[in-house]
Amino acid sequence: MARGGGGGCCPPMDLMRSEAMQLVQVIIPTESAHLTVSYLGELGLLQLKDLNADKSPFQRTYAAQIKRCGEMARKLRFFKEQMSKAGISTSAQLTEISLDFDDLEIKLGELEAELAEVNANNEKLKRTYNELLEYSTVLQKAGEFFYSAQRSAAAQQREMEANQSGESSLESPLLEQDTLTDASKQVKLGSLSGLVPKEKAMAFERILFRATRGNIFLRQESVDEPVTDPVSGEKVAKNAFVIFYSGDRAKAKILKICDAFNANRYPFPEDVARQLHAVQEVSAKISELKATIDMGLAHRDNILKNIASEFENWNRLANKEKIIYHTLNMLSVDVTKKCLVGEGWSPVFATTQIQDALQRATLDSKSQVGSIFQVLNTTESPPTYFQTNKFTSAFQEIVDAYGIAKYQEANPGVFTIVTFPFLFAVMFGDWGHGVCILVSTLYLIIREKKFASQKLGDIMEMMFGGRYVIMMMALFSIYTGLIYNEFFSVPFELFGKSAYACRDPSCGDAATEGLLKVRRTYPFGVDPVWHGSRSELPFLNSLKMKMSILLGVAQMNLGIVISYFNAKFFRNSVNVWYQFIPQLIFLNSLFGYLSMLIIIKWSTGAKADLYHTMIYMFLSPTDELGENQLFPGQKTVQLVLLLLALVSVPWMLIPKPFFLKMEHERRHQGQQYAMLQSTDDSVVAEMGHHNGSNHHEEFEFSEVFVHQLIHTIEFVLGAVSNTASYLRLWALSLAHSELSSVFYDKVLLLAFGYNNILIRIAGITIFICATVGVLLVMETLSAFLHALRLHWVEFQNKFYEGDGYKFAPFSFALISEEED
Repeated sequence: MARGGGGGCCPPMDLMRSEAMQLVQVIIPTESAHLTVSYLGELGLLQLKDLNADKSPFQRTYAAQIKRCGEMARKLRFFKEQMSKAGISTSAQLTEISLDFDDLEIKLGELEAELAEVNANNEKLKRTYNELLEYSTVLQKAGEFFYSAQRSAAAQQREMEANQSGESSLESPLLEQDTLTDASKQVKLGSLSGLVPKEKAMAFERILFRATRGNIFLRQESVDEPVTDPVSGEKVAKNAFVIFYSGDRAKAKILKICDAFNANRYPFPEDVARQLHAVQEVSAKISELKATIDMGLAHRDNILKNIASEFENWNRLANKEKIIYHTLNMLSVDVTKKCLVGEGWSPVFATTQIQDALQRATLDSKSQVGSIFQVLNTTESPPTYFQTNKFTSAFQEIVDAYGIAKYQEANPGVFTIVTFPFLFAVMFGDWGHGVCILVSTLYLIIREKKFASQKLGDIMEMMFGGRYVIMMMALFSIYTGLIYNEFFSVPFELFGKSAYACRDPSCGDAATEGLLKVRRTYPFGVDPVWHGSRSELPFLNSLKMKMSILLGVAQMNLGIVISYFNAKFFRNSVNVWYQFIPQLIFLNSLFGYLSMLIIIKWSTGAKADLYHTMIYMFLSPTDELGENQLFPGQKTVQLVLLLLALVSVPWMLIPKPFFLKMEHERRHQGQQYAMLQSTDDSVVAEMGHHNGSNHHEEFEFSEVFVHQLIHTIEFVLGAVSNTASYLRLWALSLAHSELSSVFYDKVLLLAFGYNNILIRIAGITIFICATVGVLLVMETLSAFLHALRLHWVEFQNKFYEGDGYKFAPFSFALISEEED
C-alpha cells in the first residue's frame, strides 16, 4: 500500500502504519518570528504545542496584535453586511496584494469612517424625505377635511338664512341661535393634524375622548398606501387625523397622547392660499431630496464596489495575520526576550522542508541570527498522521469516525477500501441498481472540480465527499449482482445457457423436480433457472446464509491476524503467545470448523445437517454422527477441536496477568530507575497501561486480572455473537431481492397486463419512484450502515485500539477549509 515518490516533497505514503513522527524544538529570533510562522503555516507540516497554556489570552505576548486583528475583522464584517444590503457580491478571485498589516489597518479605518459618514448622511436625508412624504399626505387628507367642512358650513349658512324669518324649530340648538345673535360669545378653536399607525387608531381615539372628556372634535381617515415611518424606516399602514380642541390644557394632553401613540404631527395652515403654498414647497423639497439621496446611494455603491473588488484579499490577509499571532502566542519567550521557543510534532520526512522554511524566513527577514531546529527525545505518545489522497481519504474518515488509530498501529483503512464496499454489495446485490448508482457517482467524479468550488447542501456535500466510496460500492454491487444474476430482480443468461432443461412438456417454471442437467454448470453466478422456481427461496436462503458465515469468519480471522502483526511491530511477545494464538485457536476450532464443513458439503453434495452437527458437537461429542458425517475421522477431529477451544479460554485468561506481575517484580528488583535490557517493549507498555506513568506504584494484580477476565469473556461471547451478526448479510440481501421482485412483478408487470396506456404509464412511474426512493436511497443507506457496523464492531475490535489523536498541523489551507 505504499505510493512511491522520492524526494523531500513527495515522500512514500504507507497507509498500513502512520507516518513516523518526531518531537522538535524551534528557536526563532524575534525579528523573524512573524515571517517564520507564516512560512510554516504555508508548509502545513508542524503541529505546535501551546507552551503558554497557564496564561490567560490577555497575558500573552501578542495580545495587542490579536485585538487589532479582531478590530479589523469587525470592520470587514461591517463591510460585508453593507454589501449584502446593497446587493453587491464580492470578487471570488484572489490576487496578491501589496498592503502589509499596518497599511491595511489604516485603509480599513479610513473606509469605515467614510462609509459610516455616508450612511449617517443618507439616514438623515431618508428620515427628512419620509417626513416630507408624510407631511404631503397630511396636507392632502387635511385639505380634504377642511374643504368638505367648508362646503357643509356654507350649505348650513344658506339654509339658516332661508329660515331666518320663521320661528325657531324645536330641533334647532339654542346655543346656535345665541351665537348668531351674539358674535362676541364665539370661541376660537385650535387644531392638530398628523398620522397615527392604523392598528392604534381606535385606542388613540378612545384615549383622546376620555382625556378631554369629549371636548374635542376628531376626524381621521385611512391612507390608501402604507407609508414609510421616518423613525423605524419600515412600511406602516397609517390613518391621517385632524383634532380640533379648545384651550391650552387640552392641547397639552393631546400632545402627550400623540407622543405615546407614535403619532407624527405636522402643521396645517388654515388659509387656503398658505395651504397651496405649503403643498408646492413640500413637493419641491421632496424632488430635491430624492435627487440628493440617489446621488448619496450612488456614492455609497461606488465605495462598496471598490471594497468588494478587494474584500476577499483583505479578509484572507486579516485572517492570516490573526492565525499567525495566535500561533506566536503559543511560543514561549526566552529569558533574554530576543527569541521565541516552540515545540511541536512533525513527520520525520518533513525535517528538510521545515529547515528550508526556517532558513528562507531568516533570509527574507534579513535577520542576523538564524533559527535553530532540533529533535527532542520524549516518551510522550505522538499524534497519528496518514497521508491520504482524494480516493483514500473517505475510507480513512470511516475508520477515524470510530476512533483515531494509536501511533503506528495497523490501520483498518487499508482493508476497508476493499472489504467495506464488498460487504455492502453482498447486501445490495443487483447489477441494475449498481449501474444506476455508478452513473450518478460518475457524474459527481467527472464534474468534481466544479462541485469542489461550490457551496453544497449538507446531504450533497456528504455524497460528494464520499463519491469514491459510493463508486466502489456500485462496482462491487454490479459484481455481486452478476453473481446473484439479478437485474432489477430479472435473471439473464449472460454467460451462457442454463445447465438445466425440462424432462417433459408438463414441467413448468414453478418446479425443479422435472429438471434435468443437460449442459455443463452455469459458468458464473447463480443459474437463471432458479429464479421463479418453487425452490428459489430455499436455495438462495441456504446459499446466502452459508456465504455470510464464510465471509464473517474470514474477516474475523483477518482481524486476529492483524493483531499478530501489531504485536510483532510493537515487539509485544505477551500478546502473541497469550492473545493471538488462543484467539485464533478458539475461533477456528468452532466457526472455522463450521466454515470447513460448509465448503465440504458444497463440494461433495452431501445432505448432512450442519445445525445438528454443530449442536451435538457440544451436547454429545462422543456420539456417532451417522448420516451427518462428511469425512472419515470427523468425530475425532471434533473432539480435538472442542478440547482446543476449551483449553484456549484459560490460555487467554490466566498466564498474561501472572507474566506481567513477574516482569514488574523483575524490573523493580534493585533497578527501580532502569529498565532491564531483556524486557520486551510490550511489558513496559502493559505496565504503563495498568499503572500509569509512575513506575513506583504497587502492581495492582487484581485490576490486571479483572481487565483480562473482561477481555476474555468479551472475545468468547463475541465470537458467537459476531458470527451471528454477519447473518445480516443474508437477511438484507434477501430483503433487497424480495423488494425488487415485488416492485417488478406487482407493479410493472401488473400494469403492462392491462391494454391501457394510462395504466402502463402510471405503472412505470410508480415502479421508477419505488425503485429510486426505496431501493436506491433507503436500501443503500441501510446496507451502508450495516456494513459500517460490521467493520466497527465485528472486524476492528479484534485488533484496533483507536485511542490515538490526530495530527493537526498549523496550516493555512486546513484552516481556510474549516472556515468554508
